[in-house]
Amino acid sequence: MPLLALMLIQVLIAAGCAAEPPAPPAGPSFALVPPIALVPLAAPRPPDLPEPVRVPYGASGRYAVVRGTAPARPGRGPVVRYLVEVERGLPFDPRAFAAEVHRILNDVRGWARFQRVDRGPARVRVALSSPRLTVRQCLPLRTGGQLSCWNGTRSVINALRWADGVPQYGGDLAAYRSYLISHEVGHALGHGHRACPGPGHLAPVMTQQSKSLDGCRPNPWPFPHRAGDRQRS
Repeated sequence: MPLLALMLIQVLIAAGCAAEPPAPPAGPSFALVPPIALVPLAAPRPPDLPEPVRVPYGASGRYAVVRGTAPARPGRGPVVRYLVEVERGLPFDPRAFAAEVHRILNDVRGWARFQRVDRGPARVRVALSSPRLTVRQCLPLRTGGQLSCWNGTRSVINALRWADGVPQYGGDLAAYRSYLISHEVGHALGHGHRACPGPGHLAPVMTQQSKSLDGCRPNPWPFPHRAGDRQRS
């Protein structure tokens, strides 16, 4: 091979070895992004579930009569005059409490027909009370700051139980409140405690359902069989 041609081949080989490989075709670029921390969303609160209320152990220790009156439901039979009291300093609207008590007492499944007044004479006083005042009002009965009572003058409603209910009612606070009022006013009308008649039966309203159902099913009404009449009234 001629010397000139051999030298040319050697130059071309050296140039090829030194050259960089061709760049890849242009395309989209990617960057590593740190993972996003997912924050769990709070479950929406059911619209019919009341907001939780924090009840203090003690409030003012003094009752105030809720002003205003309300007629007994239409019907026949005697009318019971009653008034509503709320301890000052509790985190409840007195008028709203009085309205709920009136609705419960005048349900056709209840004891009688009730007329709310704001001055005597009144056969029954329904008094929303802090746990501390409940303890004092209910002596010599021992409520432990948890239970309610009839003390001979008042149906003393423990605000803690009014706010939270009891596990036996499975979160149905409206039903438990109906039981609480029906039970304590039942004492005011002269009714004593009753035992569960047997597993699976509806508990009599005068059973101490705040303590235990003893195998019965929860029942907030003196006359639950009248429920059909309620739908037609």
